[in-house]
Amino acid sequence: MEKNIVDILKKNQLSITDSRKKILSLFVQSNGALAHADIEHQSGTEFDRVTIYRTLQTFVDKGIIHTIPTTDNSVRYALCKDDCSAGHHHDDHVHFMCDNCGTTYCLDHITVPAVKLPKGFKVTQTDVVVSGVCNNCNN
Repeated sequence: MEKNIVDILKKNQLSITDSRKKILSLFVQSNGALAHADIEHQSGTEFDRVTIYRTLQTFVDKGIIHTIPTTDNSVRYALCKDDCSAGHHHDDHVHFMCDNCGTTYCLDHITVPAVKLPKGFKVTQTDVVVSGVCNNCNN
């Protein structure tokens, strides 16, 4: 896994730092999306809030992770697929938030429907977030 993380950083022309490796490894190991607080908690006292925030922003800018809006106006982050790049996210899929456990899932197999806007309007991003109870909590 270490090699995969280093490869992702190199591919995106980022210097390989301990904070970037550790934070990226949390995303690779995660089955869902992570909030800033999740990363802060899981990395322990290793990195301060500013380092985590800057690393997350760099990863978003490079197309390594994407943002997911939440109902409480916070942001979660999830690993992008291979076709995202700096400034060009192609994560046009639905996100599911479990009301019970709080986990956010990327539903890659469900694409966001096209929205026909009035003349003169231009879409830059469309977010679809569905909430309910996930399969793990429903059993």
